[in-house]
Amino acid sequence: MTEISLNILDLAENSTRAGAALVTILISIDIAADKLTVILKDNGCGMTREQVAQVTDPFFTTRGTRNVGLGVPFFKYAAESTGGCFSIESEPGAGTVVTAVFGLSHIDRMPLGDINSTIVTLITCHPDTDFLYIYRYNEASFELDTRDFRKILGDIPFDTPEVSAYIKEYLSENKLETDGGAAV
Repeated sequence: MTEISLNILDLAENSTRAGAALVTILISIDIAADKLTVILKDNGCGMTREQVAQVTDPFFTTRGTRNVGLGVPFFKYAAESTGGCFSIESEPGAGTVVTAVFGLSHIDRMPLGDINSTIVTLITCHPDTDFLYIYRYNEASFELDTRDFRKILGDIPFDTPEVSAYIKEYLSENKLETDGGAAV
């Protein structure tokens, strides 16, 4: 995958397949520390210690439809190739936390990509899953929590064109206000 946002989409899709009711996605950009950190946490079914040990093997997958799972191994490689690090913590019945730290200015770091579209896609395509998205740029930050949106919208679905357009606009305006339009 050529963008970090597509890796986030892949990981979040894994979370929804694992039955997560809540997926938290944190993106933190720290210019002074030269780091871009992605943390994805879910409350899905979790993995055994053996599965965690195998999940970065491209020839391991829990899906029955294919024999390989390249998303996690590629994401791990992408982080580590920039001088960063990668970890997975999981416990059966308690969920999973994936952390990837990238060297922000490293020449091999892939761009963040269209993270706003990724978040909108996750929200509109998974109506039964809640998402907490936190975006930090140095000391500034904002968040979007679908649980708050549900309180306001009631039974109106997120994939209603006006709602999905509002969510995308909310993300765009807040990201711009947070990072000043910096290319990441």
